Amino acid sequence: MWDYSEKVRDHFFHPRNSGPLENANAIGDFGSIQCGDALRLMLRVDPTSEIIEEAHFQTFGCGSAIASSSALTEIIKGKTLDEALQVSNQDIADYLDGLPPEKMHCSVMGREALQAAVANYRGEQWKEDHEDGDLVCKCFAIDAVMIENTIRANRLKTLDEVANYTKAGGGCSACHEKIEDILIAVNGRLYANEVKPRGGADTAASPARPKRTNYQRIRLIEDTLEAIRPMLQRDHGDVTLIEVDGKKIYVELSGACKGCSMEAATLGGVQQKLIETLGELVQVLPVAALTHA
Repeated sequence: MWDYSEKVRDHFFHPRNSGPLENANAIGDFGSIQCGDALRLMLRVDPTSEIIEEAHFQTFGCGSAIASSSALTEIIKGKTLDEALQVSNQDIADYLDGLPPEKMHCSVMGREALQAAVANYRGEQWKEDHEDGDLVCKCFAIDAVMIENTIRANRLKTLDEVANYTKAGGGCSACHEKIEDILIAVNGRLYANEVKPRGGADTAASPARPKRTNYQRIRLIEDTLEAIRPMLQRDHGDVTLIEVDGKKIYVELSGACKGCSMEAATLGGVQQKLIETLGELVQVLPVAALTHA
């Protein structure tokens, strides 16, 4: 379980400025429900001074996403748009007395939604940079420009850090090589001296995580799913472990979850929880994918 600060808990259990904002004249959307996180930021801006008079949010995501969105609205109220644009994702995390490293992507989501809202107010076209940068992570729809900007702004050095801050690479390993290339390009020789050359040995050995036996790993997966089941059962759904094949975990959704329009989001939520518990990148797939594997 993550070690959350009291401020994170407070903003999660008692979110500020949650819900629709009447007479909002700036709206910014970021993320998607299908990818597991989505945020809508609504502002009411004084047209003369460009001061943000009110800020509200609606979000679909975890407790850290709710807390980060709540904190952002408190931070930017009373600021001009230009002042608000100076707020970084690290400022949001600092306001909450820190976020677990694995949850830093929630603060980045707030920063992106703010940029979208300001562009919306000013009549500018804001896009998530897919038209300007290659789509790198297909699991979470994260493009090269967002990864580059986040690496640069937060001085990221590793694949795990990129996954923590953007979720890119957190679903499977298909995009890891591209992310490594971006890390090397942004950080130059400094990072190049730290990463493992392709086809070579490690240049800097890191402490090895104690390796679980296959039995221990499967038991941990089963325990994690067992903890998730009551939440699904409250909505007349359920989840069952079918097969574990390396990094691929096959599950069967049943009851109201089977064929539901939110099935992809449910699988994404299960996957994120397993990644957090196992401390490794895994992919959760429906049992139907096993029959075609």
